[in-house]
Amino acid sequence: MKSQNHFMAPVLLVLVLGMGWEIGARIIAMPFILPAPTEIASKLWELRTTLLLEHLPATLMIVLIGLLISIVLGVGLAISMHASKTVQRAFYPLMIVSQTIPTIALAPIFVLWFGYSIWSKVVVTVLITFFPIVVNTFDGLRSSNKELRELMLTMGAKKKDIFLKLDIPSALPFFYSGLKVAFPLSVIGAAIGEWLGAQAGLGYFSRRMMTQFDGAGVFAPIILLSLLGIVLFLLVILMEKRTFRWRK
Repeated sequence: MKSQNHFMAPVLLVLVLGMGWEIGARIIAMPFILPAPTEIASKLWELRTTLLLEHLPATLMIVLIGLLISIVLGVGLAISMHASKTVQRAFYPLMIVSQTIPTIALAPIFVLWFGYSIWSKVVVTVLITFFPIVVNTFDGLRSSNKELRELMLTMGAKKKDIFLKLDIPSALPFFYSGLKVAFPLSVIGAAIGEWLGAQAGLGYFSRRMMTQFDGAGVFAPIILLSLLGIVLFLLVILMEKRTFRWRK
């Protein structure tokens, strides 16, 4: 019963917004600019085979490869910064600077470097998702209880034992918080890369529909991108719940 009440408010809000959108689109009557939700749904059904079997797998491949690289490099750098003050002083400012440069400005450079291959889109995805994973994991490693650390040292624990039994458990909630940010952002990164240069993908298909002034065709892959981001976010929540079964 509580779970039903928990989802009731957002469902009602989405229905109200959808009805307002439908009415507004009918009044404006300019489907190439603002298509109605029913028109978008119809276009989704019409293009279901092309979008689901051709363009969605291309975008999903970019997202998964980008996230895998970001997680491996991000966690590795966070551990290195936690273990070495020199590494922290060297890399932390560079990470901050990397976030001040608009990704949309760097994406064309990656296209020049890697061409229209999958790697130009993967690099954009990594650039967007890398920062939250590194920062959250690093903050989690630093949040371990000092009293417990001193107790373990008193009892003769080695640095490896402290890292495995204290630092990592302390960092896991922060790590999952970083993933909750990074996973939806990965979809944005993939879409940006596809917009600037690709031969397949949901972002590429949306841009192609824009050149044809097909408003519903532009929104249809965007809806799928949004759903993909939601699914990835829910996947992180599921992994977090399975990891922390002992927590209420």
